[in-house]
Amino acid sequence: MNTRLTVVSAVLLLLMPFVLFAAGGTEDGLAEGQVGFTIWSQEGESEGTFGWVVELTERFMAENPDVAIEVVHKETEALREDFQTASIARQAPELLWTVNDHAGPFVVAGLVRPVSDLFDQDLFVDSVVMEGETWAVPISSGNHLMLLYNRDLVSAPPTNSDELIAAARQFTDGQLYGLVYNQIEPFWMVPWLAGFGGEVFAADGVTPNLDTEAMVDTLQFLADLKFEHGVVPPESDYGTMDTLFKEGSAAFIVNGDWSLGDYRSVLGESLGIAPLPTITATGLDPAPYTSGKYLFVSDQVTDEQLAAIREFVAFVTSEAIQTELFQTFSRLPARLSVLNSEAVQSDPILADSARALAAGVPQPSVLEMRAVWDAMKPEFNAVLAGTTTPEAAAEAMQASALAGIEALR
Repeated sequence: MNTRLTVVSAVLLLLMPFVLFAAGGTEDGLAEGQVGFTIWSQEGESEGTFGWVVELTERFMAENPDVAIEVVHKETEALREDFQTASIARQAPELLWTVNDHAGPFVVAGLVRPVSDLFDQDLFVDSVVMEGETWAVPISSGNHLMLLYNRDLVSAPPTNSDELIAAARQFTDGQLYGLVYNQIEPFWMVPWLAGFGGEVFAADGVTPNLDTEAMVDTLQFLADLKFEHGVVPPESDYGTMDTLFKEGSAAFIVNGDWSLGDYRSVLGESLGIAPLPTITATGLDPAPYTSGKYLFVSDQVTDEQLAAIREFVAFVTSEAIQTELFQTFSRLPARLSVLNSEAVQSDPILADSARALAAGVPQPSVLEMRAVWDAMKPEFNAVLAGTTTPEAAAEAMQASALAGIEALR
């Protein structure tokens, strides 16, 4: 283990309580000859995706009676924190079904193992690569933000930001909002940053690049949507924007591919999808972060468990299950043969989602990304609350990110 991994692991040991988790519960009560492992998944319960994960494991166990799998639901942040603690206690779950945000802290702390021996990488979209190793098996591709709209209200999507503002003004009347998005999480801010010519990291991929004219312009753009143009709600978290769009009280929403299955069932053919519109002032396209869902393997897995996990990975990433994934939840599959299939390309929702995906850029998997998210969020919120200026927010973001990264070392 390199010095960086050793230092981070030592910090975790000091900061995390030594709590025993019943993560490996499948070890007790196994039939003779059975091997067991536990999956922690942050798939949503309300969207039905967690239930699908459970169903998949049940089907796999029916076909492989020598394997017993326990599935546990965890919220995204709880999964990250609990897995770190459980790993220190040597009680970690063997498999994680989660987002690529978790790669940075898990890899740097030495909590997961490389997985290039578990699958043929050429068959799939790009996976999580750090320090020259592949650390995750891709399940789905996407996780990208796009502009969704209600065709009952909007005849055609805007192609640039001026058109978006004009259309959103048209539909804002006190009961109906032109545009809704998550005004809390900076994940919804970052795509616009690219539209103004910015990136969160400098060329080295780890140094924050937040105190820039591009960041100031991005924050000003989002502040203007609220305070000058008045086309967004006074406040809006994820639940608020989601409800407004489903109820037909918003013409446009910025949301991710994970929401398509749900919106499709509510709006049917009235659901429209487009890439985020070009920023008129720069002529540049917003670039949403792209990733997907991935399988990470604990470094505490035994050889027997690894063999069973290899079979489970093959099952989940098979063409049959990958096809089921997009048919059920409108998520783009990770397996290239399915992603490029006629079934996907002929589906108007998925084809438009794939077009929006093409505008995105891979989300950084480095540990420093966590410090950047933590630095951006309070300042982004303060700008939209009207309590700070974009210039002051950009400067504070940079200072906070640098301090946060230094604390990791």
